[in-house]
Amino acid sequence: MNSSEKHIVNITHLDLLVKRTRYQFLVVLSFFIALSLFSGEVCYCFSLKGDSAGYEKLRYEMVEKQIAARGIKDGNVLRAMRNVPRHLFVSERRRGSAYGDFPLPIGYGQTISQPFIVALMTELLEPGKDHIALEVGTGSGYQAAVLSEIVKEVYTIEIIPPLGRAAEKRLKELAYKNVTVKVGDGYYGWEEYGPFDCIVVTAASDHIPPPLIKQLKIGGKMAIPVGRPFLVQHLMLVERSEHGDIQTRSISPVTFVPFRREWK
Repeated sequence: MNSSEKHIVNITHLDLLVKRTRYQFLVVLSFFIALSLFSGEVCYCFSLKGDSAGYEKLRYEMVEKQIAARGIKDGNVLRAMRNVPRHLFVSERRRGSAYGDFPLPIGYGQTISQPFIVALMTELLEPGKDHIALEVGTGSGYQAAVLSEIVKEVYTIEIIPPLGRAAEKRLKELAYKNVTVKVGDGYYGWEEYGPFDCIVVTAASDHIPPPLIKQLKIGGKMAIPVGRPFLVQHLMLVERSEHGDIQTRSISPVTFVPFRREWK
C-alpha cells in the first residue's frame, strides 16, 4: 500500500469514527432527555402574564443566534419566531430557559421542541398566507402559534386531553383566532378540513401514516420525524408532486418523543 492509499484509508477511518461518535452522543443525549421526561414530572400550571421587554430581547436574540445564524432564511418564519412569546408556552418555573437552544418538558412526558427545530420544520413546509395547515401533536400550542402567524388556518390535534384543552385555552387567550384544536388520534389526520397545503408532525413515528399522505394537497409538503423512540430518528420531508406522486427526502437526524395512538 503506497502513501496515497494509506492517506485515503486513514481519512475513511477518521470519518467513520466521527460519525460513530456523533451517533453515540445523540443516543446518550436521547437517554438523558427520556430520563428527564419520565422522572415523575406532571403537567405544570401555565400563566399568560409577563410578556415583558426582557423576554422580547431574549426572543430576538434567539432568532438571530440560534435560527438565522444556522441557515433559516424564510422571512415569514423568522418574523413568526420573533412574534410568538415562547415563554408563555412553558411553565412559569421554566420561563428562564424558554429561549434556550433545547427542548423543554411540558408535562405528561411531552416537550416543547427546540426553537431551531420548530423553525426548520416550519420553513420546510414553505407555508403561505392562503395555506391551510395541519399539526399532529399540539403539545402546549407553540408550533401551532408559529404557523398561525403565517398561514390562513391551522388545525391541530393532541392525543392527551389535559394538554389539548390547556393549549386550546392558551391559544384563545393569546388571540390566535385562526387555530382550531381537537383532542384525538392524529394518525388519521382531520379529513373534514383536508386536503392540507402543509402538515407538521411533532412526534416520531416508525412510519409515515398513510391517512396523512392522503390528506396532503397536490404540491403540499409534510415534515415528520421517522424512527424508533429515543434513538436517532430522521426528519423527513414528504411532498406530493403536480402529478400526485409522493416523494420523500431525509433532512437531518433528530430526537422526538414517540407518536402516541392512545391516552390512558
